[in-house]
Amino acid sequence: MEQHMMIGAAILKPVVVLAGLTMVMWLWMYATRIPAMRAAGIDAKTMVGGTGKGLDEVLPAKVQWIAHNYNHLHEAPTVFYAVALVLALTGHGDGMNATLGWAYVALRVLHSLVQATSNRIIVRFSLFALSSIVLIMLTVHAAIAVF
Repeated sequence: MEQHMMIGAAILKPVVVLAGLTMVMWLWMYATRIPAMRAAGIDAKTMVGGTGKGLDEVLPAKVQWIAHNYNHLHEAPTVFYAVALVLALTGHGDGMNATLGWAYVALRVLHSLVQATSNRIIVRFSLFALSSIVLIMLTVHAAIAVF
């Protein structure tokens, strides 16, 4: 079966990969958090109110690192999703912008792996800063395409 993509749509591939990473982190979060909650004697059925942040005080840090990363994937990456869609819709999601999209996603994958495992702050910050620079470049390109 032959695939046909509209002009500018190459950037949608990294969009889907980043969404996939978010779902992987969601699965990893619950695969570690639920057993940790059981081990800590927390019964989710009796809990009322609160947020996952409240679990920082009771669950092991390594379990929460994964949850924190899942939350982080709902912050700056939402700008990436919007900008990538603008670039795709305006026909500017190919070439350099698609490459930048892949660079952004690669940096976010590395950021997730670092945060969910070693959580070395300087490494995590460096990856976040680099991904932010890429996102700024994509945003400028989207602004040029629209204005």
